[in-house]
This record gives sequence, C-alpha cells and structure tokens, in this order.
Amino acid sequence: MPICPNCGYEYVSGITYCRDCGVHLVAENYYVKPENWSEENWEVVYTSSQEFEVEMLKDNLEGAGIPAAILSQKDRNFPAPGDFSIVKLLVHKEDVQSALNFIEQIKNQLPDEEEEK
Repeated sequence: MPICPNCGYEYVSGITYCRDCGVHLVAENYYVKPENWSEENWEVVYTSSQEFEVEMLKDNLEGAGIPAAILSQKDRNFPAPGDFSIVKLLVHKEDVQSALNFIEQIKNQLPDEEEEK
C-alpha cells in the first residue's frame, strides 16, 4: 500500500499522491515512521482555520530546530463554501514551551491589521 511520507496516511494501490498533503506517496517498504510518533508524545500549540498560516509556523519552528507536525481535518474531496475545519500545529511535549515562546515572538513581529489600513 502506498503511504504519504508527510502525514502517514495509507492509500489503496493506484493512488500516487496524498490528497491532503499534495506530496507523492511512497511504497510501504520505503516509508520510515517518524521517531516518537504517537499521540501521547505530541501536544497542540496552535490552531487555525487557515492551513497556510499553520504551514508557515511549522516551517519557522523547524527552522528554529523544533520538530513540528500538522494535523488537518480539511476534506479536499468535498468542496463546499465556507470551511469550519481546524488545522492543528503539534510539537513534542518537551518542546511545548519553546514553541509557544517562538510563536509569540513571530506574532509580535507581525504588523497589526489596523496599522496597515
């Protein structure tokens, strides 16, 4: 079975890319499960309805040496107006405080929307 190297979701044979992550799938024998990948080792540090926002924060955290993962509940198979799904940013439990501090620094550097008007 092909597996998404990003989210770990298994697909049926014949599918070549992950509908959620948009990356090419790998064969099961090439998939390496991330170290310490179990729900009890991760904690949510940020949520948003905007996937791009969470992806940018994830990239920034990883650039700072803090491993991060995204858990998205978006269903791209059923397009509908409005989106009420939540996208979560997770980090290892031992990195929670560092991640929260880093995210706070990033948020403080962004210009306020009111100042832009």
